Amino acid sequence: MKQPWRAKAACNGLDPTIFYPQSDDDDDASAAKSVCAVCPVQADCLEYALGFREKEGIWGGATERERRRIIRQRRRAAYAAAASAGRRSA
Repeated sequence: MKQPWRAKAACNGLDPTIFYPQSDDDDDASAAKSVCAVCPVQADCLEYALGFREKEGIWGGATERERRRIIRQRRRAAYAAAASAGRRSA
């Protein structure tokens, strides 16, 4: 699958090991997050990682733990919206 946004990524050509820190600790992830902070395709990268459930690395400025939290928050919001819509149509 092609991701045309990758060619525009700030990380393009950098050593990929900085995006796979030893832990999710902010200190370990800071180098990668600083690259992501100025990346023009950060949102695309994050959405890719969320959609494919990337298990490792920093994607779109988020660690795996942070991505799990985003997924949980979106799931809760979707359930709340569905429940609210169900009450309105009843």
